[in-house]
Amino acid sequence: MTDSNDGKPDVGTQIRTDIITGKLEPGSKLREVALAERYEVSRIPIREALRALEADGLVESRKYSGSVVAPSPVEDAEDLFEIRIVLESATAKRAARRVAERTAGQDPDSRWADVRAEIDAILDAGDVVIEQERFEDLAVLNMRFHFAIAELSGSLSFISLLRQISGKIEWLYSLNLMRRGPQAWPEHREIIAAIDAGQVEQAAEVMARHVRRSRDSYFATMSERPRTT
Repeated sequence: MTDSNDGKPDVGTQIRTDIITGKLEPGSKLREVALAERYEVSRIPIREALRALEADGLVESRKYSGSVVAPSPVEDAEDLFEIRIVLESATAKRAARRVAERTAGQDPDSRWADVRAEIDAILDAGDVVIEQERFEDLAVLNMRFHFAIAELSGSLSFISLLRQISGKIEWLYSLNLMRRGPQAWPEHREIIAAIDAGQVEQAAEVMARHVRRSRDSYFATMSERPRTT
């Protein structure tokens, strides 16, 4: 998302990126005046951005200290991956089932073709990013892909649930970006191929395997990091 005036990312995206990349550390106070100066905007878009980021789980509002960067999701990683396995395999399964419904003329959703085209564009963009070794851009593209699959499912509940944990998913993904990113990206094409073929159980299993591999890679990376005392 970009600002329509100068092509720069909107302030919410900038703050989100700075949290996920560690430029704004967990527990850091997010004062509106200081942030407005930092991002060269007024306080109003800062206030709106912080409200949205709080909904995404990246910002916390505390009674006496105001808004602060939320704790790192590392402690909740196991739970987040387990939630993703169940939730995202269900979205892929439902998306694949909708293929059969559309073939039978039972699903008139006009958005399907647009979302499906968007997925192809996301996958192509990811290929370019990997080729150019701009791996830091994969976190956003990865989340866009998974949201698009949720939209293909047609379930507002699935979309809403994924949105609630999307910030922390993106945060965890960024912590293991160099190792998992280039490996994971081709798996997305396997997922969408199963959905396109209407292979309901296969789509669910491929998605679940994709998330399990991300989980295993993440914990392998964390185990190799030096312990702090």
